[in-house]
Amino acid sequence: MEKKVKALLDTITFLVFLFFDFVDVVLCVAYELLDELFEAKPFPCYCGKKLETKELSETLFWRKNVFREMGFLSFGRKTCEAVKKRDDGNRGEVVNRWSDCGCDSCVSWMKKSNQKLHVVVKEFPQVNSEDGPREEATTENVIFLHGFLSSSSYWTRSVFKYLSEPLNHQIYRYFAVDLLGFGKSPKPNDCLYTLNDHVEMIHKSVISAYELSSFHLVAHSMGCNIALALAAKYPKFVKSVTLVAPPYFSDSNDETSSSMALNTVARKTLWPPLAFGKSVMTWYEHVGRFFCFLICKNHTTWERIFKLFTQTRELNFMVVDLTRHTHHSAWHSMHNVICGGSKSMDDYVGILINAKVKVWVIHGDQDLTVPLDCSNNLKMKFPQLKLIIVQNVDHGTVIFHRKRDFVKSLQHIWATS
Repeated sequence: MEKKVKALLDTITFLVFLFFDFVDVVLCVAYELLDELFEAKPFPCYCGKKLETKELSETLFWRKNVFREMGFLSFGRKTCEAVKKRDDGNRGEVVNRWSDCGCDSCVSWMKKSNQKLHVVVKEFPQVNSEDGPREEATTENVIFLHGFLSSSSYWTRSVFKYLSEPLNHQIYRYFAVDLLGFGKSPKPNDCLYTLNDHVEMIHKSVISAYELSSFHLVAHSMGCNIALALAAKYPKFVKSVTLVAPPYFSDSNDETSSSMALNTVARKTLWPPLAFGKSVMTWYEHVGRFFCFLICKNHTTWERIFKLFTQTRELNFMVVDLTRHTHHSAWHSMHNVICGGSKSMDDYVGILINAKVKVWVIHGDQDLTVPLDCSNNLKMKFPQLKLIIVQNVDHGTVIFHRKRDFVKSLQHIWATS
């Protein structure tokens, strides 16, 4: 009986994703035609041949589509190839895509020549004692990086209010960053959102802008890949790295780390609904763009509707963050950071180990988004890491259901580093 049920579910899953294969090919043609009409500088899709560049993840190109492989609607494929080969230099300046949101926050990158990330800073001033000024305090800087489809609010609305000045002779400055393409940060259309793009913007917006000579890093989920890349680039600046639920995937005999990442974090499944949505948005470039056209482009309208129906003045920040991106930024960050970035994680961790930087890993044992095996495998590969496994919590509750304990863990890590 169980085998029959499983076979039925597998058949339904196959048919559903076969339907999305067909829709994605049709939308490929539709978007190419619409981009030709409305875009000043169309961005090529990834339905054609693989581009020879190390910056892009191979998962962008090898996502198999039954109808595309059969040559069905080959006109769409030829059109994609034509766009890739076309000289875009005479098409005019890059403007916001017609299918992306045009609100002030989302198009802010078009109005600034010197783009920087949105950064929230929390700082504790030096306080004098009754007997006069206390001894000169040292400044400790901490940079917080959020995960996929999130923003700096992930930290400012959770752990920031529990952060305090733990030692008499230390002043802490906390920086919560909206990563490139998310939250209130710029969302440029001529960017591929590679690990290097994210690292360069963090350096420009935080390390250079605030003249940091040393700092701790705290990152969650996708932010862990960026944190490791940032720390490996500036190992002499980094005092500690805390990774919460890192999407770590090592090579196997049959799969590269990139494909392992894609098949783990965005496995094709119908249940639960969140996993189904993530698989559709990750595997199907044009279907994903269509849903972003309906939701993200009109996020301000949806927010007003939700406020009206819920009778609340302010929506939950996690609901708002889900729509504060463009398809272009989310699509490339998923593939180039989470999937493609997994290829370099061993090298990054190796650099930090050799530089004697303390690396801590915190993971919930009920995490279904990024399985606990990721951190266990990371610990097995690098025994020098400190691994903390938290019982009965998942990808989000590892922080949100234990904010005080999480802050205590951070303060212990900073003090011992």
